[in-house]
Amino acid sequence: MPDDVLVERAGAVAVVRLNRPDRRNAFNAAMGRALSAAYEECDGDDAVRAVVLTGTPPAFCAGADLSAGERTFADPGAGFQASGISFPAWRVRKPVIAAVNGHAIGIGLTLALQCDIRVMADDAKYGVVQARKAVVGDAYSHWVLPRLVGISRAAEILLTGATFDGRRAYELGLCSQVLAPDRVLDAAHELAADLAEYTAPLSVAASKELLWSSFDLDRAEVGRRETSIHLDLMAHEDVLEAGRAHAENRPPAWTGRVSSTGPITT
Repeated sequence: MPDDVLVERAGAVAVVRLNRPDRRNAFNAAMGRALSAAYEECDGDDAVRAVVLTGTPPAFCAGADLSAGERTFADPGAGFQASGISFPAWRVRKPVIAAVNGHAIGIGLTLALQCDIRVMADDAKYGVVQARKAVVGDAYSHWVLPRLVGISRAAEILLTGATFDGRRAYELGLCSQVLAPDRVLDAAHELAADLAEYTAPLSVAASKELLWSSFDLDRAEVGRRETSIHLDLMAHEDVLEAGRAHAENRPPAWTGRVSSTGPITT
């Protein structure tokens, strides 16, 4: 895997690190391919139970690589896709937590929005600034943002292209925690480790897929799918192991493996 995205393992947690620190982790096509490959690798590895996405300091991701100057957005290249990556975070069948440890601008922020949970630095700069670059938000931001924060706040973020700090990001509903920059990665890793140990892998994979699909389903269909998922999971050994672990006051030893299930198709 190219060095501009690194994958580090700590137990059952994989830390995926954007790694172009000399460019403040500015995003380019090579990084997009590497990030997609990293996510796909984590998805297929049953030993990985949770994923943390972060950036090598001093930033999380400063946005698109602007080294082409005024031609940056004028020459999209053959096969351009605004999605940025072909295997987004929501397709990973494990929780993906963004440890946004510094500035996240443009696609730097929209990639973080694809994650399930975000922990953000309080003093960093954030914004989907593309309207001020004569383009529009990317990486499915027009699909994700209204689901996260509602139409009105999504419009404020996308249409103004304004930047804001972590405290405002928390007020807008973009993250679940806002912390000092040096605490962001540790907090995200602690959450990931807890999820990796105590949540059942098949339950997490099923719940994640239903969550990301739910806005495209009606109430009756969500209810039908919840029932179907329950019946499948109730027939698995892990539901008995959960009861045993609780009675014995110990961490569960899950045997369910997401590699035995179909991929997330959302």
